[in-house]
Amino acid sequence: MKKYESVIIINPKLKENEIKDTIEKYKNLMQEFSGKEPKVDELGERKLAYEIKKNNTGYYAVFYFQSEPENIYELERNYRIDDNVIKFMTVRREEKQEYDESEEEDEEEY
Repeated sequence: MKKYESVIIINPKLKENEIKDTIEKYKNLMQEFSGKEPKVDELGERKLAYEIKKNNTGYYAVFYFQSEPENIYELERNYRIDDNVIKFMTVRREEKQEYDESEEEDEEEY
């Protein structure tokens, strides 16, 4: 399984309980993929850099989860179908690499 990060922008015109239901829907879907509960950061309503579907603001939610690559297509298909999601992006998170002091010493010689 690989680690992923998914950001969604939810239509700000929805009621608070509809926004929470949308987040819970995707949280449950991601949990089905790995069996582990995803971490969710709700960033709240923020101003958009440009207008999207006649909205100047959007409710941001960031999900951190694990999944097999083929499940990402299903997740993004659900995002596209859902009218509450106005924009989304899913990226694979890189594994943290250990810092090697010998590499730094090699660079200083040049």
